[in-house]
Amino acid sequence: MNRNVLAVFVSVALLASVIGAEEIRPGVFRTPDDRFEDLPDFPFEPNYKTIAGLRVHYLDEGPRRGEVVLLLHGEPTWSYLYRKMIPVLTAAGHRVIAPDLVGFGRSDKPASMETHTYAFHVDVMKQLVAELDLRDVTFFGQDWGGLIGLRLVAESADRFARVVISNTALPVGDDQLSEAFMNWKQVNQGMIDRGDIPTGMMLAQSSGDSSVRVAYDAPFPDPRYKAGPLIMPQRVPVTPDDPASAANLSAWEVFRKWEKPFLTAFGDSDPVTGGQDAKFVREVPGAKGQKHVTVEGAAHFIQESHGVELAEIIVEFMAANPISGR
Repeated sequence: MNRNVLAVFVSVALLASVIGAEEIRPGVFRTPDDRFEDLPDFPFEPNYKTIAGLRVHYLDEGPRRGEVVLLLHGEPTWSYLYRKMIPVLTAAGHRVIAPDLVGFGRSDKPASMETHTYAFHVDVMKQLVAELDLRDVTFFGQDWGGLIGLRLVAESADRFARVVISNTALPVGDDQLSEAFMNWKQVNQGMIDRGDIPTGMMLAQSSGDSSVRVAYDAPFPDPRYKAGPLIMPQRVPVTPDDPASAANLSAWEVFRKWEKPFLTAFGDSDPVTGGQDAKFVREVPGAKGQKHVTVEGAAHFIQESHGVELAEIIVEFMAANPISGR
């Protein structure tokens, strides 16, 4: 191929990428719907709410009068992560709400990393829960889904009846985070410097399942869509003066008085968050006497490898801790 033909080929490829993009207004991208067509094992219909001027996507499955289970994903995933869990939960009679964080999945994607603060994501999820008027909710979160969701629970405690967490934390800036996380933070900074993060490849490698690569690349036609996945590892509070540390300390004060049922179900093969479950078991009153689980063979993205088992743990936990009056 001569140099002129190659230049034309590259130009056409770049143009196709731009044409496939949807910048709905300056600095905000919306992934074209056709990128989500025919994803394996994902038959769920999309639902949307407009929050802070952004379209926020969520799944809403199961009986409307069922007890609500709120599933929050982390970084760099989206609600596709819960495709194995949703059928188990709905078969047990529960209504499942699984949002996509802003910047992820089918939700709108602000291109500025400055938008993607810890507080911003908490506020958006708080408003979504309020607009859906969810009550007596059982919360489940992993990775950033836990960091955001635990703040959500603490700040809207009257809406939540139970908590289950896996492979996550609620850092306040003075904890000794794992060496694996600090290494990941450094690797992530290199991705920011280069302007891209290989979302699909990361999940395919972590899960050992190459078939998921297309689904985890689907939300991101090109790197302009990736501000959220790129910056979120840097938003984890690692110093006491971090903007999120004070709010997380306040959340811990709520959980140190939390009497409602609280369960940990961490994987035994996650070097990033391993050991964080012990703090919750030790300090949250509602965790006392619960059947906390260590899931054998489960790495960081536990929903990919042990989704059915994890959903069954949640179902059993809910049944063992019924809500008075239901």
